[in-house]
Amino acid sequence: MEYNESEFLIETIVPEHELIISRTDLNGIITYVNETFCEISGYKPEELIGKPHNVVRHPDMPAVVFQDLWETIQSEKQWSGTVKNLRKDKGFYWVHAIVSGVYKDGILVEYKSLRTPVSFETKQKYQKLYDKMRLENGEKIRKIIYQ
Repeated sequence: MEYNESEFLIETIVPEHELIISRTDLNGIITYVNETFCEISGYKPEELIGKPHNVVRHPDMPAVVFQDLWETIQSEKQWSGTVKNLRKDKGFYWVHAIVSGVYKDGILVEYKSLRTPVSFETKQKYQKLYDKMRLENGEKIRKIIYQ
């Protein structure tokens, strides 16, 4: 899939006191989204339900972050971290995510993700960190050149 570089420069700010909620099956397929998730991501619920949660994975995110997420939640622990997500219109939004298992009668049946806004300083810190991680792991990083 090819994108115009300028599409990736439009940020949607997650409003203070908003909570983005989603649930997935054990394979990461979305089973539930709240209205806030739809508003921030630009998708309608029916465009998200049944799709892999990585539909909102921004290309700036290092693969190792999601490897760590999956290893953590599959070992029945809670994962948290700062994530840059991709909107339907190819813009982006930053969140602090907490991902954990949902249990029924002691058996893991699905995962839930709760996401909240992060500060401008946190966004800057993690963009630099993720660029560094991507370089170290041989992943491409985008460079914006102004003429």
